[in-house]
Amino acid sequence: MNTEQAKEILKKVRQIEIRTNRLVNDFFASRYQSVFKSRDDARTTRENAAGNKAHALPRNGSTRAGRVFVKKFPEEQELTLLLLVDVSASGDFSSSNDRKRRLATELASLLAFSATRNNDKVGLVLFSDQIEHYIPPRKSRQHVLRVLRETLFFEPRHRHVNIAGALDFASQVTRRGAVLFLVSDFHVTGVQEEALFRLRHAMRMANRRHDLVAMNIHDRNEMELPRVGTLVVEDSETGDWTELDTGNPRVRRRFAEIARTRLDQLRRAFVSEGVDSLDLDTREPYLPALKAFFKNRERRMQ
Repeated sequence: MNTEQAKEILKKVRQIEIRTNRLVNDFFASRYQSVFKSRDDARTTRENAAGNKAHALPRNGSTRAGRVFVKKFPEEQELTLLLLVDVSASGDFSSSNDRKRRLATELASLLAFSATRNNDKVGLVLFSDQIEHYIPPRKSRQHVLRVLRETLFFEPRHRHVNIAGALDFASQVTRRGAVLFLVSDFHVTGVQEEALFRLRHAMRMANRRHDLVAMNIHDRNEMELPRVGTLVVEDSETGDWTELDTGNPRVRRRFAEIARTRLDQLRRAFVSEGVDSLDLDTREPYLPALKAFFKNRERRMQ
């Protein structure tokens, strides 16, 4: 990488930081605290260490089933936010100037800076069908800028995707309960039923231990074919080519039906596994959906 390329990368990362910084200050930092740091009793207490007596901790302790639990002090309530970002080939699809990767980076910026404002650590997992890159959780602005740079500019080595593998990896590297933001278009490869089963199982296991949030990024043209004549389309992950006559209403209708079925199956999977989720379109403003998500979650926690 030459000096000019490095300057351009720094410029783009800085632009994203500036664009999201005011939003963090005005809305997301405080909402993040109320949504993710106001845990229930099971998450804001720890079991008393052996040797400590219950009567020595009268104001911040409790007993359950003969065991002693002690309320965590603020420094012990530090959370880890781990961003799991899909960098497989399907993420390069977009009909607009802002690709999925750029949207993922802006989301990462909002979440990461909100976490650091609340004294939490932020880590990053970039994945395809392999773990492409891992940045262990840390604090500081420079660390977050590194997370943004890698999210936006990292070049993956593989084209396919394995979301279940990424969730398994996250549980391996994060021993304590963490907040996991899974950012993907969820274009699972292989037989749809089998792939969805593996995804559901992985989400179920991850959500038992962590607080898993799924962010489904998609493009409108993945849901509806534009009427532009004959298209030769490449599957970005498998490399297969397909010819589509977009002037044929039946072709457009069938394409939309398949897309809707896939999205409905995915949404049902999120609900069934108790995973909070939100859909984000690359051609639509993401702030209304993200704000609504935070407000709804905050309301449920009250």
